[in-house]
Parts: sequence; C-alpha cells; structure tokens
Amino acid sequence: MSSFKDLFDQYSWKELKEEICSKSENDVIAALNNRKPSLDDFKALVSPAASAFLEDIAQLSQKLTRQRFGDSIQMFAPMYLSNECQNICTYCGFSLGNKIKRKTLLPSEIMQEAETITRLGFRHVLLVTGEANHTVAIDYFKEALKLLKGRFDNVSMEVQPLEEEEYRELIELGLHSVLVYQETYHQEDYKKHHPKGKKSNFYYRLDTPDRLGRAGIHKMGLGALIGLEDWRIDSFFVALHLQYLERTYWQTKYTISFPRLRPFSGGLEPKVAMSDRELVQLICAYRIFNQEVELSLSTRESEMFRNHAMKLGVTSMSAGSKTNPGGYSVDPQSLEQFEISDERTPQQIAEMIKNNGYQPVWKDWDLSLNHV
Repeated sequence: MSSFKDLFDQYSWKELKEEICSKSENDVIAALNNRKPSLDDFKALVSPAASAFLEDIAQLSQKLTRQRFGDSIQMFAPMYLSNECQNICTYCGFSLGNKIKRKTLLPSEIMQEAETITRLGFRHVLLVTGEANHTVAIDYFKEALKLLKGRFDNVSMEVQPLEEEEYRELIELGLHSVLVYQETYHQEDYKKHHPKGKKSNFYYRLDTPDRLGRAGIHKMGLGALIGLEDWRIDSFFVALHLQYLERTYWQTKYTISFPRLRPFSGGLEPKVAMSDRELVQLICAYRIFNQEVELSLSTRESEMFRNHAMKLGVTSMSAGSKTNPGGYSVDPQSLEQFEISDERTPQQIAEMIKNNGYQPVWKDWDLSLNHV
C-alpha cells in the first residue's frame, strides 16, 4: 500500500535547504505572478530572498483569503482531557520524565468542562490529550464523543496516532477533524526529541494522515513545531505533504497550523528562532501556494501579533485557551502543556475580530453548509 513515505524518501533535507537558500528575487517575483503556484514557487516564497517582498506577499495573501473565505474567522477552544503520557518529548510539559501531577478527566468532569466552554459561546471544540495508551485510548475517546454529542457542532481531536479502523469508529460517533503534527520532518532531530515511547516511531507518525484519509475523515490538520529545526525546510515538507494528501484523498479538507515553540516547565530553547516577520512570511506563503487550505493561529502567539496576522491569511483562531486538563472549571491549577501568550477572553477576541472588519464564527459554518 503506497503512502506519503514513498514520496518523502525521495527528498534530501540538505539539498532542499540549498535550493531554498539559493532562490533569487526574480524567483520570488515569478512566484507572486504565478496563478497556480508550484512547490518550487513555495520554496521561493519562504526563502530569505522573499523577505524583501513581505508587503507584496502579505497583500496578495490577504486578497486571496478574502476571495475564498470572505470575512469569517472561525473560533474554537481546546479542551484538555488528560496530561498522562508515555512518551518522552524534549519540548513538552506532559513528557513522561516530568514529575508532575497527572490527571485524566472523569466523565462527570468532561461534562463540567463542556458546560463551561459552551457558556463561553463556543460550538467548536478540540479535544487534546497526552499519549497514554493504557488510560486514554480508543475506548476513552469513544466515551468522550458519546458524552459530547449534541453539545458541540464540531468536535476535533489532537491525540496519539491511531489505527485506520479506530479512526473509522470515532468518525461514526461524530468525530469531524483530527490534527496530527509531525513536529519535525528531520529524521535525526526527530529521534533526539522523541527518545522513548510510541511517538519515537517516525514513520508510523508520518503515515497517520494516510490512515485518516483512508478512514474518510472530514478534515485533518498538518503542521510542524517551529523551533525544533530549520522552519523553511520543515514548512516545505508540510506543503509537500499537503499537496500529496489533497491529490490522494481529495474529499477531505485540510488545515495547517504553525505553532512556535513556547516555554513549559523544564523548557527547551528553540534550535532555530523564528521572528514575527518570518512567521508572517510563512502564513502568507501557505495561502499563496494553496488558496483552499484553512490556516489556524493559536494563543501561543501574542495579542499584537494575532491582531495583525489575522488579516493576512488566517481562517481560524483559538481563544481563551487552557492547556491543562480541567483548566476551564475542574482543575484550573493543574500543569499546562505550554504557556499561552494571548490571554484575552473569548469575548475580547471576538470583539477584536469585529473591530478589524471580520465576523467571528462560533459555529462551524463548513459543517452547516454540508447539511443544507
């Protein structure tokens, strides 16, 4: 059975880096003028040479986003169900080696969190857990979906990679979207950051979107954790992965996130720092490369950055996020997975969106249209 691995193995990290760094200003201009940008154009748009064209890139990205998505910005909230984890990951507060209080929400606590989140106005929730197969596995996820059925218009998940048949079971229970980030596509550095646990299997994680596509998921999310390796090369692989998936599983919709490494207890300094200007460049490069993909911006970023970047290509934003199990109502003091930066309330975020000439959407408009 073919998978993205077959395509991925044809590429060299070193050669890609040389190609991207060798792009000229003429290559950037050509990419901006190409009505159907290629992967080679994407290389130009994320290259150092493109920094001189940031205003042009941003204006084009804003125009393309308005044409495709109008003035809507979808809002969602992450609901952390558990911080138990069997993996060792150098960048995560939930890592197995961290001496923290572990917590997995009980059914009654899941309902309590859901009630609080719906009172905030959200109709779109993202369920998040650590990767602990002995406690938060398929049966736990099935129970959570059953409990939340009817409370939210859209339930997404960001949990450990599962088998194709397990995804099918969850989809039948109403699972709408799954987010699974490769973290980094650099195999050697991936090993350094994931020395123990199921997550240490690079190719098993790489094949997860294929299993999701075969299972018939409505939407899946891709991305790399910016800071673990060279963001330009990792971002190219995300674009390559996206193009492959769209051609292979054309009925599925796609979203991309671009989380920058944030502090946590025990912290890891980024190997490669990314400036705000570079993150704007990346957001806009994705939009110009692919006018259909949704782009999501989390509360990892600052108020000021989110206020400005929102207008340049983003289609969804988290708000009022709590990155600890039970953080909204059950156990606000439990350890966070990482520190958030934008601490405004959901209502404040909605007001900011309106003040910028956009409409905050609490309900999943895409799902609603599919049921017309």
